[in-house]
Amino acid sequence: MTENDATARPVSTAAPSSHSGRWFLAGMGLFLALIGSLFVFLLGRSFLRAWDMRSWPETSCVILTSDVAEKRHDEFSPIEFRQEITYGYEWQGKAYTGDHLTLRDNPWSSKRDLVEQRAAAFPEGKVTTCRVDPAKPQRAVLKPDSLAPGYSIWFPGLFVVGGLVLTLRALRQP
Repeated sequence: MTENDATARPVSTAAPSSHSGRWFLAGMGLFLALIGSLFVFLLGRSFLRAWDMRSWPETSCVILTSDVAEKRHDEFSPIEFRQEITYGYEWQGKAYTGDHLTLRDNPWSSKRDLVEQRAAAFPEGKVTTCRVDPAKPQRAVLKPDSLAPGYSIWFPGLFVVGGLVLTLRALRQP
């Protein structure tokens, strides 16, 4: 037996109990649940707003101007296009003008053809319908927002449930 063998200590095969690992997993689970909750809130708010828009009363409106606007952020960026539209409508005997295609405003695009196609759907002089917010009649839209956020809310909901399960399991381990 050598001198090194006599001073060697036995190696333990049992893993030491680590509370820091459990707290790390619990914190990670809470973080995932909080981020998921934020996105559930944002998608839910968008869905409820779009759902509410479906109950806004419709009224007749006339397209006053319909054009394609373009902008460039700087000399190195591509040109972007969007539909510029103005329409007039009457609500409870009072005349208003609106300029929003949707509540989120008119989207910008790098595809001029797409924007021109959208603008062609609303030529000047066309009589169509718009939805008016009864609480703020100066706010009207030609197209209500999509209900798609409500159909997508399940995905961040998985992060909420998964994060909470991870947290509970980390804290309940013996």
